[in-house]
Amino acid sequence: MLAKDPLFLVVAFATLVVLAILMVGIGGFAKGGEFNRKHANRIMRYRISAQAVAIVLILLFVWFRQGSV
Repeated sequence: MLAKDPLFLVVAFATLVVLAILMVGIGGFAKGGEFNRKHANRIMRYRISAQAVAIVLILLFVWFRQGSV
């Protein structure tokens, strides 16, 4: 079961973190104003970094689990 696999839970958490950062960025972009002007580039860098971590974790998950079918 995937729900009991600790690595799967870490991957799921990482993807939720990416989603949360993306939503903050989209919300700031939609609202505009001072928040977007001050933080848009930083939020995008955070999202890119979080996505890179999530992709590495997904690849590790697939690599570790490919033999345990």
